[in-house]
Amino acid sequence: MQDAEQDSSVAAEYGDLPEDISEFLSEDYLMKADIFADSWLNCEDLNFFCDPPTFQELPNCQERHQQIQNGRKQNTRRKRNRVPPSQQRNDENTPSKPKRPKPAGHSKTKQTQAKPAVTESTGTGSNPSPAKSTPSVTTTPPRILHLSPSIQFITIPDGSGWLSPPVIRLPFSTTATTPTYILVPASPPPCKRQVPPLSPSDGAVVPVQMSSSPQGSATASKAMTAPCNSPPSPSNDTSPCKESPRPQSPTVLDIPQVVKDYIQEAKAHMSRACQDMEEGVSLTSHYVEMHVNQKEILRSGKNSNKCLDKELVIMGDTDRQKSLLGQSQIFEGSNGDKPKGYILLFGNAGMGKTTLIRKLCLDWSRDCFPQFDFVFFLDGKALTLTESVHSLQTLLLNLSSFAPCCVEAEAVYAQILAAPKRVLIIFDGFKELRDYEILLQNQEKDLISSLQKDSKAQMYTVRQLYSAILQRVLLPGCTLLLSTRPRGTASQLLRRADSFLEVCGFTPTDVETYFSQYFSDPSQRESAMDCLKNCSYLDLLCWNPGLCRMVCLALEESKTSDTLPRTLTGLCHRVLRLKLEKDSKSTYSQADDQTQTSLPCVEEAKSHTSRNTQTKSRAQVRTRSHTQRARRGKEKEKKETEVDREERKRVGSEVDRKEERELLLQLGSLAWEGVKSNSSVLPTGRTISAKLKEFGMRIGLFLSHPLKKRPVLSSAEEKEKREDKVEIGRSQKEESMGNIGRTEIENFDTSDNHLLLWANCFLQSYLAGVHLCLSRTVSDRIFLQTLPFQSGPKGRRRPQREEHELTQRFAVGLLFHNRSELQRLNSYTETAFGDMLASKQALVTKHLEGLSHGDLSPAQLLEVCHHVYEASFTNGEDRRDTVSTRLATHLAANLPEVLTFHGVPLNPPDVFTVQKVLERGGTQGRSFCLDLEDSGIHVSGLRALVGLNNINTYRACIADVITLWEQLEQGGEEGLLQGAVSKFKIHPLKATQVCHIEHLAKLVNIHMHRRLSDSFSQSDSVLSEGVPAVKELHKLEFELGPEKGPLGLPKLWELLPGLHNLQHLDLENSKIGDKGAEKLADALVPLSSLEILNLSQNCIGDHGVKKLASTLRDLPKLHCLSLYSNVISDEGAESLAAVLPHMSSLTDVDVKYNKLTDVGAQNLGASLRKCKKIRTLRMWNQCIPYGVFERLQQHDSRILLH
Repeated sequence: MQDAEQDSSVAAEYGDLPEDISEFLSEDYLMKADIFADSWLNCEDLNFFCDPPTFQELPNCQERHQQIQNGRKQNTRRKRNRVPPSQQRNDENTPSKPKRPKPAGHSKTKQTQAKPAVTESTGTGSNPSPAKSTPSVTTTPPRILHLSPSIQFITIPDGSGWLSPPVIRLPFSTTATTPTYILVPASPPPCKRQVPPLSPSDGAVVPVQMSSSPQGSATASKAMTAPCNSPPSPSNDTSPCKESPRPQSPTVLDIPQVVKDYIQEAKAHMSRACQDMEEGVSLTSHYVEMHVNQKEILRSGKNSNKCLDKELVIMGDTDRQKSLLGQSQIFEGSNGDKPKGYILLFGNAGMGKTTLIRKLCLDWSRDCFPQFDFVFFLDGKALTLTESVHSLQTLLLNLSSFAPCCVEAEAVYAQILAAPKRVLIIFDGFKELRDYEILLQNQEKDLISSLQKDSKAQMYTVRQLYSAILQRVLLPGCTLLLSTRPRGTASQLLRRADSFLEVCGFTPTDVETYFSQYFSDPSQRESAMDCLKNCSYLDLLCWNPGLCRMVCLALEESKTSDTLPRTLTGLCHRVLRLKLEKDSKSTYSQADDQTQTSLPCVEEAKSHTSRNTQTKSRAQVRTRSHTQRARRGKEKEKKETEVDREERKRVGSEVDRKEERELLLQLGSLAWEGVKSNSSVLPTGRTISAKLKEFGMRIGLFLSHPLKKRPVLSSAEEKEKREDKVEIGRSQKEESMGNIGRTEIENFDTSDNHLLLWANCFLQSYLAGVHLCLSRTVSDRIFLQTLPFQSGPKGRRRPQREEHELTQRFAVGLLFHNRSELQRLNSYTETAFGDMLASKQALVTKHLEGLSHGDLSPAQLLEVCHHVYEASFTNGEDRRDTVSTRLATHLAANLPEVLTFHGVPLNPPDVFTVQKVLERGGTQGRSFCLDLEDSGIHVSGLRALVGLNNINTYRACIADVITLWEQLEQGGEEGLLQGAVSKFKIHPLKATQVCHIEHLAKLVNIHMHRRLSDSFSQSDSVLSEGVPAVKELHKLEFELGPEKGPLGLPKLWELLPGLHNLQHLDLENSKIGDKGAEKLADALVPLSSLEILNLSQNCIGDHGVKKLASTLRDLPKLHCLSLYSNVISDEGAESLAAVLPHMSSLTDVDVKYNKLTDVGAQNLGASLRKCKKIRTLRMWNQCIPYGVFERLQQHDSRILLH
């Protein structure tokens, strides 16, 4: 080597260099000098290297990343502080380095300019960088270096503390150019896929294409550094993760990096795929927080051992509000219990079950559920795949919705099997509990053994795999979330589930929130809300999120509330009409655009020809008359063109209307087939024309559902696929991934991997109703058979499905709809159409008027009210015809006086229809008694019904009634409060839940204190004599059973002294024991009116009977006492025998199946001789010798065996 003076530019940069540099390239010197510090790359120009600063201790990756982030925030807009040239040179005599020109095409990006500079402290007094608070850490990020072709690389062993290697440039006399030596680490292991970073805006995972940087940018240089764990980005204020603290994830084994990469890729894919819900609606922009409440299972106390089916408890409105859960609480256990593993999610059609599940998936992609590493979405529509070519691995990684393509399937599947407790599997697309019940039927033992032995074998059907997961044969430790509708019975499923959740509807506040998101224009939103408030039925329909969307569509078109539909039939008709009009406008606009595009060319050609002709004429004739004639001819041609275009448009419109009518009739036939089969999937065995498919997709009636059939890749295929993915452009990948979950009309009929679905269950039922009442193929006899409430042996015994009920309701409503609006839906002539409507109207009228309303169940009675309302108010209250009015009058006149909806869920639209029928009955002088217990009626609906003048009495949830009283008191409505208090009844009361006893205790407390609150209020005068319902309570049955009974007993002991008029108390099978008997003895003292006391099966012993005996003798009206099946022995029998002669009103005593011997039996027999009014004494049990019992019967015939 020669002296550095031979190259002045290098000397200026590095100073004098020795001839032999071998000692400086040794490993010991390099490690000692620490020349690999990252500060060497802190340069202003990409090709400029400044003198290295003092070597410092290298920070770890996390500290370095955090300081870079802090530097970005504080120095985003500040330029780098350049070091003066005087400070860059060690030798004052060294000439200044000339500035090198920048290579073309390598200008600094904005991202590079925004990087903060870190400088050493100098005597200039410049302010240090904020990142310099830790002097031992340098925060200058690495730079991309653009190097000349003359480059040589020196490989060095990789070290954990080495970051980006420095560069040493050395001059050589034998070379024409100055070579550059780059010290690089040894070859690293094969590069794995980069994990997309999180977006700082909303916490979503940024796609790989968006997170990559162009060549030469500063961001790309960071990808060359050692990987480090970057902290998650902050989410925005609306992130659902901030609702409650995140659950702590359990400790798990280390996850391989390839699996971690797949998890991040799955989250990124799911974040994108879950966004789109339907046209114009996205999860981010239109989602309103869904309300979910915890439901309970009711077990009959007396028949718990015989009851095979468990029933869901219908909660009152007040309790429902208290049991609401946040979305982060869905998978958590209550009261510190273990997390739930088998969750059922209930909800009627349109309530948003699938939307809620999408939101949960989106939250998981944003790390809101750290207890799950994997989330798989299994759709019930995949059951249409009947081939035995699937395995558990292909089911989860290939057929699962929202799952990306997995190229490391073996490693991912191994992790799933290793930690099944960190796997969440969601089942959606099942309409009824019955669908799950079929999957839970016992499978063959050979199949179960095969699944447990080798679940990777591709020899099973989707149905078999679904069944194995639900039966816990496969992945027994995973968490299952099943969505369904609350119809039908499924004892097996209900026994397996450990959590029952119900999706609640929109509250008025939720409706306003949805409107604010739907209507971006404030004036339009305010106008829509005003119109909605003037149409009560539509306002109540918004309780259903799916119907709320349809109401918004109708409000967009209506200017005033007078033009809004008044029924569900009218709403669906309006929405369908708007879809058809939108499609027609779109079709005509496209045709006009094409015509207008071609017309200018023709006009220009004609104009050019005309100008040439006029020029020639002026040159030949030079007269003005010829110019005028040419102008008139041009105008005439233009008018003729417009007339021709209008004529073609009119003729085309008529042709389109005819074709549209035929297509709608075909859609109605398809919809009716789907309703009959209880399926939203279009039948695959029936040939559907491409024109019909395209029409249904275009107007938004159909959806295309993809069925993934990706094969599992072998290791070689996986490697080949990875190489192919690298060759494919990132932009193409982004486009394909962005379209996942979206409907592509142009491709839906070209793939065998797609199913056609009905997009809206309400519109499907509406079109089915159109088919029933307007199709030529449906005769009067067939139509009559489709009507509800059929009598005779062919009558339906089990409840109908929801779509079937809606179809029947729509069919009746359409028959009484405005005829002019139905012309678009039929192919009849005007005369034939009128005759057909009149015929079917007569059938419906005769059928409904022939019903025996007293024999109908509460659910059927409610459905009759809906049918009559749809027929009577479809045309509006001012345009009702004679027939529909007659139906409403007949129903109101024939309703039973005691109108019960006990156990039937009443949503806001149901209450509105019942209210209309009751109001019609009031005009005819009829009054009713309402039973609304266990109906879940909202407090607002309860107020609407109770406020009717023709309601004599009503029963409802006690807590909801108290809430109503408090609202009326706060509103100063003393008249309504007086009526609500006086009409309320609770006799007889059967307590089957702990909340029933708690509500009764609160009501008794109000009765005892004569006020609703502690302070003086208007209710004091109304409650001056107490609560009439408490005074009139004569029978109380405590039927909580042995499991829940002990939870309600303390409240029972508190409230019993306030029931002074109680006559019948039934505590059978409550397991009160001796302690409970002692508490009961104290509570019975004020109950002087008690006549019947049932204490059977309560584990009461001798001590408990002794305490009770002293109280029972003082009950003057007690005539029936049952101590059946307790643990009373001879001592207890002696205590009872001592008080029997003093109980003057006692007529029947039952002490069978206790532990009495012949001694106790003889004592009771002797005491019976002194009780002349006792008619029966039952005391048989196996401890009494039969001879002794027979001898006692001979002495006194009142002693009975049974």
